[in-house]
Amino acid sequence: MKITDLEIEGIKLIELKAHHDARGFFIERFNFEIFKKQGLPTNFKQDNHSRSRPKVIRGLHFQHNEPQGKLVGVIRGKIWDVAVDLRQNSKTFGKYVSVELSEENQRVLWLPAGFAHGFCVLGESEADVLYKVDVPYNAKGEFGIKWNDSQLNIPWPIANPIVSEKDQVLASFADYKESSLANQSWWKK
Repeated sequence: MKITDLEIEGIKLIELKAHHDARGFFIERFNFEIFKKQGLPTNFKQDNHSRSRPKVIRGLHFQHNEPQGKLVGVIRGKIWDVAVDLRQNSKTFGKYVSVELSEENQRVLWLPAGFAHGFCVLGESEADVLYKVDVPYNAKGEFGIKWNDSQLNIPWPIANPIVSEKDQVLASFADYKESSLANQSWWKK
């Protein structure tokens, strides 16, 4: 496992090592001791699995009541994963980081609480995304920012995406900044 800090503080890219032989491969996706040594969480509360068709965009989602950190990886297909910094006092507030995650590159992304998360499916096949979270899902704490917000100006690498009705009517980044959520430290644990 190789762990690299990305340009936004707190986000880490984890490159997994696949062991191939005539039968296929074996990959260690989580190792308590390595994560502990690197200051990553070791006490995950929930595993999630989503499957999305080509050209789907999901996001940008976050949970403000019981904020979640997410460990995101792909076991089938390919996605372009995005994290937007929502930490008001951060020098990268409103900035995003993106990385391609796929079954081929075996990368995993760690996003601590304080980030909105989204992804789009690349290529012509479905993508299966697995993510561990350090806090269980809480519907009452769910919030989001519209994927194509003009202030964030995220250059999604697909045209004519498939977006859920719910994600089409999420708040703007300007609305988030004006809300009480932006003016409190909901993301601190």
